Amino acid sequence: MIRHTMTALAAAALALPIAANATQIEITSEGPVIELSVYESVSAEPDLVTIGAGVTSQARSAVEAMRQNAAEMQRVIDQIRALGVADEDIQTTGINLNAQYDYDRDTRRQIFRGYQVSNRVSVKLRDIEGTGRALDALVSAGATDLSGPSFSIENDEEAKALARSRAVERAETRAQAYAEMYGFDGVRVLAVSEAIQGRGPMPQMEMRAMAADAQSASIAPVQPGQVSTGVSITIKYEMVHEAGTD
Repeated sequence: MIRHTMTALAAAALALPIAANATQIEITSEGPVIELSVYESVSAEPDLVTIGAGVTSQARSAVEAMRQNAAEMQRVIDQIRALGVADEDIQTTGINLNAQYDYDRDTRRQIFRGYQVSNRVSVKLRDIEGTGRALDALVSAGATDLSGPSFSIENDEEAKALARSRAVERAETRAQAYAEMYGFDGVRVLAVSEAIQGRGPMPQMEMRAMAADAQSASIAPVQPGQVSTGVSITIKYEMVHEAGTD
């Protein structure tokens, strides 16, 4: 007789370590056991795009570099807000201050040149069709470093539920096929585990542009395509005979 343990967890917590007080259910099996892993994904049109915008400034002193960068970055943030982006969708992702040096080959020494400050924000745009115009506006406002866009589905629970249903259906079909191959009438579930997959692939585009070059450039074409989301499940089945059969 083989004993199997199934841990009951909420779907959102399946990828996390199991807590010490997690509920455990002992299920006894008498027939052979088969374990199947199935991955299923669903593609959908994205409704959210994330881009990065940054400003890099240089000055002789660290204080002046910081002040100059703050003023330039504020213009970029003001432009982001002017696009209708809410404050909660604008997040600073990094501020860096570094000393800059030039190498003098004659003296073989590092010559101090000044300080460089870079400041970057991550921006969520909910107007997919306006992504190209937003990128153009940010460069015009002084952004010297752009990254993205990354497309995603803001709420993919419905898509994941469909993927989960398809995965379970595929797993049960395969398990039934194995049962028939070995002379059993069917299967029953002993344990289920699930791993949530990412909301990708998300197309990435890296760009660097100076504001001076933006005046003659046309709006960047942006194609959102589709993104996928899915689940990976592992199910243990017991091969069984129906009541009244050998």
